[in-house]
Amino acid sequence: MGDCVFCKIIKKEIPGEFLHEDEHSIVIKDLYPKAKTHLLVLPKKHIPSVIELEEGDEKIAGHMIKVAKDLAEKLGLKGYKLQINVGKHGGQEIFHLHLHILSTFG
Repeated sequence: MGDCVFCKIIKKEIPGEFLHEDEHSIVIKDLYPKAKTHLLVLPKKHIPSVIELEEGDEKIAGHMIKVAKDLAEKLGLKGYKLQINVGKHGGQEIFHLHLHILSTFG
């Protein structure tokens, strides 16, 4: 956790373009976008991956989806994809749970 780039962004130790922040999560723009809109919803709690979700973390996961829905609505996205990569073989590159919001329409 000490060298987790997303934890450092959450703690504002390194810069990130914050689009949303609440007590449980933040949303930033992806530095390497794969779509016209590519945002990341990050829980403030360090959870390395979906594989490592613990009892009670379903509230965090549900909150992340709700934040994504609300932000997509606020930004006027006409359609979007939510994506979570799980583990190295699932394409996960940073081991801090994060939800991608991808849209080519807004």
